[in-house]
Amino acid sequence: MNCEKCGKNLAIFVGGVLFGSAGLKLLSSRDAKKAYTHATAAALRMKDSVMETVTTVQENAADVLASAKDLNARRAEEEDAGPVEET
Repeated sequence: MNCEKCGKNLAIFVGGVLFGSAGLKLLSSRDAKKAYTHATAAALRMKDSVMETVTTVQENAADVLASAKDLNARRAEEEDAGPVEET
């Protein structure tokens, strides 16, 4: 086995461990937690806004559907009545 390759792999592994450890400390820092909190709060506000829009669209769709059903019912009644004969 090539010892030069082993040394390179070991160096990459050790570098990864050190980078990962530094990353964990960075991600768990007070500033990072503050940033996560602000990002989560913004996401929750966005969710609320989207849900309000979805509710409005659903209400409008229900109104359109009800109007369309009424229109079709009136047309069916007119067709069932048949043509009106003038005397």
